[in-house]
Amino acid sequence: MKKTAWVFVSLAVLAAASAATEVSAAEAASYTSNGAVDFIPNTDPTNPVNPENPDPENPVNPVDPTDPDGPNPGTNGPLSIDYASSLDFGVNKISNKNEVYYARAQGYLNDDDTASTLKTANYVQVTDNRGSNAGWRLSVKQNGQFKNESTLNQELTGSVITLTSPTVRSNAVGVTAPVAEATITLDAAGAESVVMTAANQTGAGTWVNAWGSVETVTEIDKDGQEVQADVTKAVALSVPGSTPKDAVSYTTTLTWVLSDTPGTEG
Repeated sequence: MKKTAWVFVSLAVLAAASAATEVSAAEAASYTSNGAVDFIPNTDPTNPVNPENPDPENPVNPVDPTDPDGPNPGTNGPLSIDYASSLDFGVNKISNKNEVYYARAQGYLNDDDTASTLKTANYVQVTDNRGSNAGWRLSVKQNGQFKNESTLNQELTGSVITLTSPTVRSNAVGVTAPVAEATITLDAAGAESVVMTAANQTGAGTWVNAWGSVETVTEIDKDGQEVQADVTKAVALSVPGSTPKDAVSYTTTLTWVLSDTPGTEG
């Protein structure tokens, strides 16, 4: 009799414990709260970046070889041209043959304004911080032929700038890149040439388009001495031998135009 009573009491205790567990589970509560973050277009200018490693967290200080006070600052955002290399085709002997001259590589300054050892291809940089993914188009035009205003032969008639072998880079993740034109032949009469285009739903963030790579060649300095120079052969100036040249500097300017008209895919 005692053994049977003990079993009965044990079963009762187990049943009570099970019921208590079910009540505790039924009384558990849950609640949902929210997280939110908003963004607006960024109108601040974007600093130039290294075209070989375009990280806006690590900007660079490019040198304008044609202007000791340059380069010009970039345009304000949210859709901006942040930087475009000036093209220096060096010092060259007067020739009556058809010649091709190459642009000096892009140089930089260190933080203490001393010359950096870094040299890269010439490049242009665009930033789209609108947040609309609406696409854009970048073009360039040459504002007249190479000229000087002090000698008899004031214009390099027939001279042509070409830009080839473009490479487009960004640190943007999961964004479709803009498309660069494979060859750009500038028109000294001033017609615009397309540089790169971002179709609708592409091209957000900071993008660089760099032409070619850096090579070392032998050139002539202003004292007529042979020197080693870093150039980008993808940026070239062809000058006819039949064009008379005087012993002066000939110059022109380039205007880069960024519009919110999206490019066309394909």
